[in-house]
Amino acid sequence: MKKHLFLLLTALGFGLSSCNEYLDINADPSFPQVSDGNALLPPIIANMARGEAWDTRYVGKYAQYFASSASGDTWDRHGYIFGSGDLGGEKWSTHYWRIGRNIDLMIEDGEKTQRYDLVGIAKAIRAWSWQSSTDLYGEMILKQAWDSERYQFDFDPQEDVYKEVVRLSEEALADLARTDGKEPSAATRPGDLAYKGDKTKWVKFIYSVLARNMLHQSNKATFNADKVIEYCDKSLASNADNFNVTHRASSSNDANFFGPRRGNVNTFRPTTFIIGLLDGTLSNGVLDPRLPLMFSPSPDGVYRGVTPTLGDPNNVTGNTKRIPFLFGYSPATTPTAGTGKFLFKDDAIHPIVTYAEIQFMKAEAAFRKGDRATALDAYRKGIQANIEWTNSVDVTVAPIPAAEITKYMSSKAVIQTPDALTIRDIMLQKYIALFMHGSLETWVDLRRFQYDPAIYTGYFIPTGTGLFPDNQGKLVQRMRPRYNSEFIWNRVPLANIGATLPEYHTKELWFSTK
Repeated sequence: MKKHLFLLLTALGFGLSSCNEYLDINADPSFPQVSDGNALLPPIIANMARGEAWDTRYVGKYAQYFASSASGDTWDRHGYIFGSGDLGGEKWSTHYWRIGRNIDLMIEDGEKTQRYDLVGIAKAIRAWSWQSSTDLYGEMILKQAWDSERYQFDFDPQEDVYKEVVRLSEEALADLARTDGKEPSAATRPGDLAYKGDKTKWVKFIYSVLARNMLHQSNKATFNADKVIEYCDKSLASNADNFNVTHRASSSNDANFFGPRRGNVNTFRPTTFIIGLLDGTLSNGVLDPRLPLMFSPSPDGVYRGVTPTLGDPNNVTGNTKRIPFLFGYSPATTPTAGTGKFLFKDDAIHPIVTYAEIQFMKAEAAFRKGDRATALDAYRKGIQANIEWTNSVDVTVAPIPAAEITKYMSSKAVIQTPDALTIRDIMLQKYIALFMHGSLETWVDLRRFQYDPAIYTGYFIPTGTGLFPDNQGKLVQRMRPRYNSEFIWNRVPLANIGATLPEYHTKELWFSTK
């Protein structure tokens, strides 16, 4: 965030995020310093996935998609490692630096060349980044962001950031609707790794951001269920509209963050909660056909998960009850590049938003307004879409047969009538659908519902000595701003919002308070 920090990062090679003064001092006519907007898009889109994936290592433990194989893990205990460099701060770094000023450069280039599709895409990504970042950290540096004349930066309320998301989204929609530009939308195809310059899909993506923005306000007087439904109806219409970030996996640099080549999740194991939702324990005894595609059983053939804070009691070489890695290996086997399964393959996609999530958002909004018929329809479409998507993720695994899908959709695990539908049914199926790639969004849901065990039945709530001591008896609510920038260079403004207190990570966010 700091002026001198911008200079350092530029010197290290990320020059497109530098401040104006540095560019002016080092101007060289033979070396252009402002890139074409298309050239900026690939690293921006890649960093959308990178930032989410990096912090999923910690948020995923709060969401209890996975837990440590060892007992007493800080994050499993709803704790936070203070002064830990960038642990939990990657989204902060991504928003202000890795994406950061590159968005301004895209907008400047698009306006100069009258390529308004680039302008709209840039604003759409920044709106998404504000939304997904504030939902992690709460207060953000909004009004003074990227001000190269400042050495300290004040934090703005989360409510203001939410309004900025709407403002940018509306501007992005207007830019994408313009027809007076000189460049066709096809000009963005070389750099648009997600939608290949298809403006209609970017419009749908923007409406997914607006849908999240409004749904997240479910505890506020500003919540409008009809608006959520409207945004969802204008958003992703099928899995073909999913925002997927792909990985070539030619090296660890362009490999999936969760794949064996990078080894970022080697110490993680699936939890009893996510396994229980799939093996019938928490789903009326019905085996979910997605289970074998998403996970692998222990050597004895039984699917197992760990209880957060307790670790894997069978984590002993040769024990047939030992829980496999997330990417499907026995802990006795060293994972190798080019292997793995589901979202844990080196070349697997990283979805930013999916059609299934859109349908579950619509289902919740319709349920809240009392329209059970619409809620049931969206709920069932969300399940069906996620099953079809799960079938497509790993082409090396035999897909779920159509007959099994039909059987599951008509089983006791899936609600069949509007009157029988509950908010718990919607949220637990959404929880399954967002496994791993949607950890940040699932954590938003858990906090919106105050970790309610009546809804998230099976979620393990740490208590007593199992809860991190700094929490003072409270559950985790937020990440802290990035240590290596804010706590080093911006400490006074941090203290003004209470971020230097040891229990700050338990301070509830604006969106979740009632």
